[in-house]
Amino acid sequence: MEKLLKEVRILKIYALTLTVIFALFLFMSFRSDITRQKFQEIDVERINVVEKDGTLKMVISNKERQHPGMSEGKELGKRERSQGIIFFNGAGDECGGLVYEADKSSAGMVYSVDQYRNDQIMQLQYSQDIGGDNKRRSYGLKLWDRPDNFTLADQTKFFDSLAALKNDAIYEKEGQRLADAGMLGTERLFVGKTSKGDVGLFIRDGKGKVRIKLYIDKDNKTVVETLDENGQPVSR
Repeated sequence: MEKLLKEVRILKIYALTLTVIFALFLFMSFRSDITRQKFQEIDVERINVVEKDGTLKMVISNKERQHPGMSEGKELGKRERSQGIIFFNGAGDECGGLVYEADKSSAGMVYSVDQYRNDQIMQLQYSQDIGGDNKRRSYGLKLWDRPDNFTLADQTKFFDSLAALKNDAIYEKEGQRLADAGMLGTERLFVGKTSKGDVGLFIRDGKGKVRIKLYIDKDNKTVVETLDENGQPVSR
């Protein structure tokens, strides 16, 4: 009997030792600050890059799991977005990204830089029609002006309230009113190749009207043109 009790004590000590070792192994495995793992290849649908406190800084994702975006620290409503990379700043806002897409009819890729608490103010972009005989493409740099007093969060609340009315006419009318007032952003410059085949510089005024064109057209002719606020040529 004494021998049996001794063996039981040994088994208990053995079991306790294995439990402690296993617990330490798990603890060490999940200590990200002392563990560095190396992979030759990995398949993943989404990667979240975060600070030590969990603050989101970057998302690399496929289309289905792409982040909807954040404004003023709050996640925007679920929406369809392209696969790619989304960046987030220290204020909890989306601040730019790199996305791309292609299907049987079109292809494109965009790198965006966002204004603080607003949408993009600078983009490198490429788009192309694939279907049909006319394979038009455009690529270059675009710049926008955006207001500081009507943030992306403000826009989201405004259009959500309009959508709740379930009136398409009112939705379009109010949306156009904001666009005309420059509250949704105004394109100011494009440098690149247009879908018409013109390569050059195109500058717009504060209302988004093209006022200066400096380009080489598709027939290799040089064009320098200024226009008035109504789009009529002033000099060419």
